[in-house]
Amino acid sequence: MSEAKELISSFKKILKREKIDFYIVPTADFHGSEYVDGYFKVREFLSGFTGSNGTLVVSEDEAGLWTDGRYFVQAERELAGSGIVLYRMDEEGVPDIKEYLDEKVRDGQTIGFDGRVVDAKFGMELEEIFKDRNVKFTYDRDVADELWSGRPPIPQSKVWEVPEALCGESVEQKLARVRKKMTQEKAKHLLISKLDDIMWLYNIRANDVECNPVALAYTFISEDNAVLFIQKAAISDEIKASLKKCGVGCRDYGDITSFLKECAIDGRVWCAASDMSYLLYKLVKERAEIIDKDNPTELLKAVKNPTELENIRKYYLLDSVALTKFLFYMKNNAGKEYMDEYTAAKKLDGMRSRIEGFIELSFDTISAYGANAAMMHYEATEGDKAEIKAEGLYLVDSGGQYMGATTDVTRTVALGPITDEMKKHFTKTVCGMLRLANAKFLYGCTGRNVDIMARQPLWECYIDYKCGTGHGIGYILNVHEGPQNIRWRFRNGMTETALEEGMIVSDEPGVYIEGSHGIRIENILEIVNEVKNGDGQFMGFRHLTYVPIDLDAVDVKYMEPSDIRLLNEYHKLVFEKLSPYFEGEELSQLKTATREVF
Repeated sequence: MSEAKELISSFKKILKREKIDFYIVPTADFHGSEYVDGYFKVREFLSGFTGSNGTLVVSEDEAGLWTDGRYFVQAERELAGSGIVLYRMDEEGVPDIKEYLDEKVRDGQTIGFDGRVVDAKFGMELEEIFKDRNVKFTYDRDVADELWSGRPPIPQSKVWEVPEALCGESVEQKLARVRKKMTQEKAKHLLISKLDDIMWLYNIRANDVECNPVALAYTFISEDNAVLFIQKAAISDEIKASLKKCGVGCRDYGDITSFLKECAIDGRVWCAASDMSYLLYKLVKERAEIIDKDNPTELLKAVKNPTELENIRKYYLLDSVALTKFLFYMKNNAGKEYMDEYTAAKKLDGMRSRIEGFIELSFDTISAYGANAAMMHYEATEGDKAEIKAEGLYLVDSGGQYMGATTDVTRTVALGPITDEMKKHFTKTVCGMLRLANAKFLYGCTGRNVDIMARQPLWECYIDYKCGTGHGIGYILNVHEGPQNIRWRFRNGMTETALEEGMIVSDEPGVYIEGSHGIRIENILEIVNEVKNGDGQFMGFRHLTYVPIDLDAVDVKYMEPSDIRLLNEYHKLVFEKLSPYFEGEELSQLKTATREVF
């Protein structure tokens, strides 16, 4: 019997003892963070599935694991022998979790979950489904905790301040803008649980979430005061004093529940159900009327100010230099010396770490050779990696946190002979990336309006990638940031946000053929205003990423003349931007890599 199978069996016995019929285990911490620290990896502990997104539902009859298209291949492999049923999200005929529970849960039964890690939006949707049925909810404890001996502690790292010169805006200025939004919404109070929003607002950072420089925290803001709830040992007296000068008091992280039960609330409270735990949301709802909208900080944070943009442009260029030199190394040495996915990733990580201002990686480097690249979020380890040879395709998706930017970039390169099918898929992916990057659109468009630009070359081949095309990116913060995104499919309740000047988005179409190859070409784009006339404000994108597209994998017979022009124009920019950082043989290789094609 596999370890996961034994754990699920033991867990079912606990649920039976506690009279819980269905128990939901999401991939989440107390703040809905994308990446979670070891303490919060309950779903991974129980199921053995290590992907960053997935939800486990356990009942007496079945254990099911829901995950998205990025992880189908990985989940099938990791769940083998566990007895856990894989539910492939968004596939035809596959129920989502709410539909599954609606069908399976009988009157009089109990649904359980840890209310600190299930978001309020999902919890309220369950309430609505079962409002006319005698179904109970229990959400006051983590039932799996008693099974987990040796569980890691809750993370606690030291908080540090980002200098105002790097932020471009003081805490007082940010609070004033937030309170202006509160006044417009007639909100007397604002409760924020989303960590990157809190870090941005108070110009602080930490390391409580892997690759995301954030601290576990909450904040409660009123018209004339603000309180930051944070672990006492994490924050220095100097930072407390600095925040106090800005009108921000500090309390212990664990005080948040008692505070919400006892504090004076004299009006409406603004809190985003999608970014708030079910437990905290219920506490507020018991005492006040709620304004359920995205945190005002989210949009304010997404539109970068001139100081932020200047630093972002600088670091994306330096980051592009490092990645380009790494790719040259890979193409020059594959087959001549031993290399594997893990050592290649470590080499790139080391090159990036030598850039002045480097803090840490913005996510674990995805270094995937051959068929492994078909798994979108594949991660090689020292004990499980593929040898890299002078043939086939190699994909690397990587990024860094710097004192002035958060970077993200993906390139796929041919390390030797590849098939015509691979060349076709690669070329169509390049066409999609460049078409989107050169799109012109009217102000008011959202990512849904422009997503087709990236997908069209692939859709013409009846190929799709099971993820969005683009996401926002933080500033010395999370590599995935909202509210902006680029995608065609919106699930119920997902919001769309107009693309604004100063926002940053990724542009990353791809092809993923299980058992064969994976291709992703990702540039990061800055959204800019262009011509304004009687028809409105026209907008466009500007490249922040300057890394050559591997021409060894391009076949111009799969390109329109306009696609060839866009590729040549991009490579001209790449050479202009990168050439001052190259010399000798590397400069010659850069010239060859960015040559015109016809």
